[in-house]
Amino acid sequence: MSNHTEIRWHGRGGQGAKTAALLLADVAFKTGKYVQGFPEYGPERMGAPITAYNRISDEVIRVHSNIYDPEFVVVVDESLLETVDVTAGLKKEGAILVNTARPKEEIIPHLKGYEGKLYTIDAHKVSMEAMGKYFPNTPLLAAIVKVANIMDEETFLREMQASFKHKFASKPEVIDGNMKALEMALKEVK
Repeated sequence: MSNHTEIRWHGRGGQGAKTAALLLADVAFKTGKYVQGFPEYGPERMGAPITAYNRISDEVIRVHSNIYDPEFVVVVDESLLETVDVTAGLKKEGAILVNTARPKEEIIPHLKGYEGKLYTIDAHKVSMEAMGKYFPNTPLLAAIVKVANIMDEETFLREMQASFKHKFASKPEVIDGNMKALEMALKEVK
């Protein structure tokens, strides 16, 4: 596990990229890490491209800016591959995680020559099977934890269970579906 990890999320308003970044920061903080989780605000509206960020470190984080050279990028909506340079600044020692049902061979041409690792997950399938609704952020959250090796899976699931119990205190019926989506995503990421 690296000492300092930077992640950039690309999604569309309403898909939960900001929420996933904040949840990841919260869970990593509970394991003793120093964290930042924040969105880049602009004229966002439902469906408009948005960016969110995470910094996770064993040491105090003194930088307070957007992340321009991340180790990891998460693409919540694959249509953004056509309109946003999601690989800008992405370190080739890192990886990109794309939410897609398509094989990697069909995604590679859209990555502008990026030579690092590519991981995929069909967050739509996982979300529908586990929760009966499309919430891509939950499976992608688990997938990036695994891809970036942020923490061990058991710790992650335990902390997410506690977080969901707090977050969904008024609707506990959604906790099981969210937990199932996390567990499935940890197995489904390729």
